[in-house]
Amino acid sequence: MIKSKNKICPRCKQVIIGYPAISRADNKTEICSNCGIIEALEVFIKSQSKGDEKNNNEDNKETS
Repeated sequence: MIKSKNKICPRCKQVIIGYPAISRADNKTEICSNCGIIEALEVFIKSQSKGDEKNNNEDNKETS
């Protein structure tokens, strides 16, 4: 019988089931799918909030 080593996600400490995701933090660390989704959403939310700040600043310039 072949023993396979269970990989543990360094972010959430859970067993990685199926194919791992690659962390956006260093582009090499294998993380679980759920943590991969969380990292992607964090980047998306940050980019959206930066866009909102830029749009608010442009709106304030137009009304001044």
